[in-house]
Amino acid sequence: MAAVVPESRVLTFSVFKWSSYSSTYLPENILVDKPNDQSSRWSSESNYPPQFLILKLERPAVVQSITFGKYEKTHVCNLKKFKVFGGMSEENMTELLSSGLKNDYNKETFTLKHKIDEQMFPCRFVKIVPLMSWGPSFNFSIWYIELHGIENPDVVQPCLNWYSKYREQEAIRLCLKHFRQHNYTEAFESLQKKTRIALEHPMLTHLHDRLVLQGDFDACEELIDKAVRDGLFNQYISQQEYKPRWTQIIPKCNKGTSAQETNRDDINSDGDDNRPGMRGGHQMVIDVQNETVYLFGGWDGTQDLADFWAYSVQENQWSCISRDTEKENGPSARSCHKMCIDSQRRQIYTLGRYLDSSVRNSKSLKSDFYRYDIDANTWTLLSEDTSADGGPKLVFDHQMCMDSEKHMIYTFGGRILTCNGSVDDSRTSEPQFSGLFAYHCQAGTWSLLREDSCNAGPEDVQSRIGHCMLFHTRNRCLYVFGGQRSKTYLNDFFSYDVDGDHVEIISDGTKKDSGMVPMTGFTQRATIDPELNEIHVLSGLSKDKDKREENVRNSFWIYDIARNNWSCVYKNDQAVKENPSKALQEEEPCPRFAHQLVYDEMHKVHYLFGGNPGKSCSPKMRLDDFWSLKLCRPSKEYLLRHCRYLIRKYRFEEKAQSEPLSALKYLQNDLSLTVDHTDPDETKEFQLLPSALFKSSSDFIPLGFSDVDQTYAQRTQLFDTLVNFFPDSMTPPKGNLVDLIML
Repeated sequence: MAAVVPESRVLTFSVFKWSSYSSTYLPENILVDKPNDQSSRWSSESNYPPQFLILKLERPAVVQSITFGKYEKTHVCNLKKFKVFGGMSEENMTELLSSGLKNDYNKETFTLKHKIDEQMFPCRFVKIVPLMSWGPSFNFSIWYIELHGIENPDVVQPCLNWYSKYREQEAIRLCLKHFRQHNYTEAFESLQKKTRIALEHPMLTHLHDRLVLQGDFDACEELIDKAVRDGLFNQYISQQEYKPRWTQIIPKCNKGTSAQETNRDDINSDGDDNRPGMRGGHQMVIDVQNETVYLFGGWDGTQDLADFWAYSVQENQWSCISRDTEKENGPSARSCHKMCIDSQRRQIYTLGRYLDSSVRNSKSLKSDFYRYDIDANTWTLLSEDTSADGGPKLVFDHQMCMDSEKHMIYTFGGRILTCNGSVDDSRTSEPQFSGLFAYHCQAGTWSLLREDSCNAGPEDVQSRIGHCMLFHTRNRCLYVFGGQRSKTYLNDFFSYDVDGDHVEIISDGTKKDSGMVPMTGFTQRATIDPELNEIHVLSGLSKDKDKREENVRNSFWIYDIARNNWSCVYKNDQAVKENPSKALQEEEPCPRFAHQLVYDEMHKVHYLFGGNPGKSCSPKMRLDDFWSLKLCRPSKEYLLRHCRYLIRKYRFEEKAQSEPLSALKYLQNDLSLTVDHTDPDETKEFQLLPSALFKSSSDFIPLGFSDVDQTYAQRTQLFDTLVNFFPDSMTPPKGNLVDLIML
């Protein structure tokens, strides 16, 4: 059983040192929280760097978070940017945080770095360094500081012992790295023998031996090849930024011709035979095993639809399964419904729909529930009214997820449709929202897991519409975020453990923390990749007309579940006018809402179809464009080729010094093979390489290596470059010993 970590508490500290202060704005004012007293703050005498406050804790502690109190109104001296450092002595500190405060009156709490390799480390001193105030060229002010952490000696002392040992070990490793870089062989061997501390993983020692000492470049390429095959570059790849690649899909027509060969107007007028027409509020699911996207229903601007389509990725072709599912014992025409797919059993489920108030009555408000069998091509009505079976009432804009392993469906949120003015519902003016339900597919029974609540307790959930809900098949949790409740946009983020029946708040949406959901108030479409442990969010238009025209933009965000942080892959900040530029339309889909996005986690591709572009001049306009999105990081193949290029480039430069003719031949026959000639930057670099044939040997000596043999120095530099692709746990320490020397 895991050790219980003592709870965090408020830590006692004093103000130890400061850079300056002005007038009566003394440093010790930060010890008292008086938000209504404008003089209760520390203010620096100038904004000329470095300005700082150093706090000294009563005793060493693991400092987990820092809270900044503020004045009751916005203030020009509030910190727009700052850094926090910590350490056991004031001379030696590590950066714990780089952030900024909002210019408002709310307290803000930030998590501080307090672990190295999952091991907590203690601090005695904390240094706050203001970098920028909200008012340009104003002095810096801090109103109140509170530190939280663990000061229990039983916890802190072992952390202190570990930290001292860790620093000693890293100092020795830095010495070993320096000795080897400068070829002090005896000193290196003697220190390693005495301390028995390893500089790096044996595989990298082997690489150093082959490359730097022996110059066996072929063996180096083999070692890099093996490292890539063994997945050792995966950590490096995972840390690289994604680049989005949108491609508009032009499907083949049934007649065997490509849609590109068909007049665009013809497709719009009578091309319904070949592909789904314009719509929003439709639903899509994807069968990743067979690379097939299924699309059902939607609203075309004037009516609900009941057509059902399948798109084969392999064949690049739509096929119409049914023009009207109602005629085939399936669901009636609908929009704002939800679908989920059980890829194992090849079944699709659909639940809910939106009904205009004019057609709502006790019969139409029944919540029907259907299952489609893909292989048998048949619909089954599972329930005429799920609320009569213990399930949700008729809802729209809810969310539904499939758990194939346990054969369960989870549905959460959505607005409950009611008969306006009916006597049986006294709360018709107040919108009602549906809770969290589970459907046991095998037993055909519903169970209510959570009722809609206003988040009164830690296990409660607040229902909403237009939110995102995703099921993580590996850690078996539902992730819920975003959405709207009446006129309030929600930006909380929580997970629900389906096996443990436990809610965990990732971000309550009020604190400025890493888990906070971006782009609140915009239509979000989310997907999950359990293998990469990531959530992807495409943000489109705001549904609010008054918020829509000027701030229209597409943005794509990725949430790293393990690291609890969001990163923006791209933003298109170009405001899209009534007629979006043709260039933008061709590069990526225009911003929209009521569209659908599905993700093939096996082949790492997103598919987007249709939606409402929110044009005020043509409110009935809907879209029928179809796009794929691939998020590209450097592949293993790319990195392998790049490493081969680096090795061969150096090998050529070494040959150029002694055997120019042989070097030229090597450049043309061997080095050329590793160059991506479609990349203009790489091609240009390759074309400049022959100039190495005319350089003197002194041009090649790397900076800081004047005391060693030129060949040894250059090979060491290449080794250091290659090492960057390996996991941190295998490599020598970052940085160099000489960099610690202060001038």
